[in-house]
Amino acid sequence: TGEGAINISNQTRLPNQVFVVVWCATKFPSTAPLRLLSLTTPAAHYLSIHLFSSLIFLPRSRSGTMARKKIREYDSKRLLKEHFKRLSGYDLPIKSAQVKESTDVMALAEQEPWLLSEKLVVKPDMLFGKRGKSGLVALNLDLAQVASFVKERLGKEVEMGGCKGPITTFIVEPFIPHQQEFYLNIVSDRLGCSVSFSECGGIDIEENWDKVKTIFVPTGEALTSQVSAPLIATLPLEVKMSHECSIWVFDTRLWDLDFTFLEMNPFTLVDGKPYPLDMRGELDDTAAFKNFKKWGDIEFPLPFGRVMSATESFIHTLDEKTSASLKFTVLNPKGRIWTMVAGGGASVIYADTVGDLGYASELGNYAEYSGAPNEEEVLQYARVVIDCATSDPDGRKRALVVGGGIANFTDVAATFNGIIRALKEKESKLKAARMHIFVRRGGPNYQKGLARMRALGEEIGIPLEVYGPEATMTGICKQAIECISAAA
Repeated sequence: TGEGAINISNQTRLPNQVFVVVWCATKFPSTAPLRLLSLTTPAAHYLSIHLFSSLIFLPRSRSGTMARKKIREYDSKRLLKEHFKRLSGYDLPIKSAQVKESTDVMALAEQEPWLLSEKLVVKPDMLFGKRGKSGLVALNLDLAQVASFVKERLGKEVEMGGCKGPITTFIVEPFIPHQQEFYLNIVSDRLGCSVSFSECGGIDIEENWDKVKTIFVPTGEALTSQVSAPLIATLPLEVKMSHECSIWVFDTRLWDLDFTFLEMNPFTLVDGKPYPLDMRGELDDTAAFKNFKKWGDIEFPLPFGRVMSATESFIHTLDEKTSASLKFTVLNPKGRIWTMVAGGGASVIYADTVGDLGYASELGNYAEYSGAPNEEEVLQYARVVIDCATSDPDGRKRALVVGGGIANFTDVAATFNGIIRALKEKESKLKAARMHIFVRRGGPNYQKGLARMRALGEEIGIPLEVYGPEATMTGICKQAIECISAAA
């Protein structure tokens, strides 16, 4: 009828014979049909239905492209301990405590009495590896020695893997005497998961990488004893069963808790049960909505060496308070090309295009707004971007790229209202920075939004070029580069 249409084009990525359930509501709901349509890609299909109500794609697999966020070792072990019994039927004797600048060590000992009765291990919990080889792990200490070790290093800057940053968080655990060290790694990807195991774990795992065995478990297939047999084939019979059970539980935990990466290097056996001595984990943070009870108070720290500026922190806080997405990262405060792009995919394409054209060193930021933020949110967001883009003017031209693809649902005129208000407020700063603005956008109500942008350029007297979907999406990147490269 034309009242609701869905275009599934050749560019849509769908597995063959995906079934689409469409409920067609009419004026007579009791007679509305439930239709099962079989679609075969890459053929293009149009579905036109009267009063379109819902469309559900039934996925063939449990995995897809996932967002991977690193978590601290403390949280990885906490989740392992809390959920291991539910998945395996028995407890793991894992104990760990977290120490930060605000931690009162004696108060912590009251909460965790084992800190006073056992020998301890302490190390930074900062998302970087090679802590043992870097002399950042202390073994067989009492609590007073742990406190001294932490005090000497807390807040001190170290360099790891070419990145510098302060140590802000430590993990404290019981010292576990052991003779054997094993290695286990499980990584999830689109088609399944890779499971790697070695009898030679520990700090020299890289030197013994030829002894690591790996299997691939396709999505939808179970990790049975037959499948995992190649990993543990050379183990003594008395420990083979323990490892087989552990690998199965860890793989189950990976899916149950939406881990995308899980590594224990090393782990050992205590009373026949696996005990991770070092552990790394990454979660699919987009699954937080269904795991908030399982995960508890989880933290997704910034990568080591990355510290948010005041402006980045402001946008991060704004992002947490809205159902939309607002992202902002300063790459080069002295850069002369700045972006304010609608759409997560488009924002990456614009940044990549500037780099591909040889001007990555001039790219001031990465910015993305999406999910239909309201006018007030866009206003606050645009203020921050413009303030950073116009800071410390040096007499040379600068360019602000206000780009985006062709929106599906976002009202372009509505989001542009917030940007226009911010540009008016910052008129003097824009002129002082010799800013040239390039706009390209399409989507619902885009004509009105672009017309307002053109009128703004005439009103405030700032060079402002405006394009719609007739122009290529990233064409304004080349224009921005030509602008800053031209003679003054």
